[in-house]
Amino acid sequence: MIISILFGVIAFVTYLLATILIVRSIFIAPVEHRTPKVSAYLLPAWIAAVAHAAMLIDSLWSNAGINFSLPGTAALIILIIVLILLITALNKPVEKLGLLIFPLAAIVLVLALVFPQQSQHPHANSVGMQIHIFSSIIAFSLLNIAAVQAILLAIQDHQLHHHKSNRFIRSLPPIQTMESLLFQMIGAGMVLLTCSLVSGLMFVENLFAQHLAHKTILSLLAWVLFCVLLWGRIRYGWRGKIAIRWTLGGFVSLMLAYFGSRMVLELILQRT
Repeated sequence: MIISILFGVIAFVTYLLATILIVRSIFIAPVEHRTPKVSAYLLPAWIAAVAHAAMLIDSLWSNAGINFSLPGTAALIILIIVLILLITALNKPVEKLGLLIFPLAAIVLVLALVFPQQSQHPHANSVGMQIHIFSSIIAFSLLNIAAVQAILLAIQDHQLHHHKSNRFIRSLPPIQTMESLLFQMIGAGMVLLTCSLVSGLMFVENLFAQHLAHKTILSLLAWVLFCVLLWGRIRYGWRGKIAIRWTLGGFVSLMLAYFGSRMVLELILQRT
């Protein structure tokens, strides 16, 4: 437990440092130095991710498997989100998303350390269940980044139509690039979400007894919303506000599927 707290504190501090460096690069640095090398302010985020992973290994893994309690699962998901962002930032201009994601990761870490984690070890010994669990987590992580991308795109679109601009907006890639990245994230997330749903229907037994019926329904709703969005993009060239609304609608449905019911069961009803 002490080791987990130590790694958690290191991750928390370095996530905040990475956030401060991004803020400085956007708002404080002189205009001519506003775009430093990505590694200059993502290096602390890499250190934070390593410490974050070490904390989870110490606190979540046991002989019984991974503890999928609500705080632990949230900490695992935000770690995957951070790693996807850092890896993507190696060749795509997405590093500014860290301005939202890194503080969120710091908050989730604090919650994971403060709130007690009830032991939850689902029967994940089969390959099918492992595919279901990890494809679900990675799909949610990718679509989470897509939602953050959509929020930034909405701000960018609003300021463009109102002929306003600030340093943060000017530091982002052009709208066309932002939209392209958004749909790339959604496409990759949809592949994994489809894998998650198919494997869940094949390998999860008795959905109602395991309190998973609502999760399945909401996940299917999210899948339909994202499918309609991708179809509209291909068929009608949907972009701008339409793409943003469908993206956020699908993400909200998915977030309720993943966390809504678990918050009620674990934090309110004290059930696992």
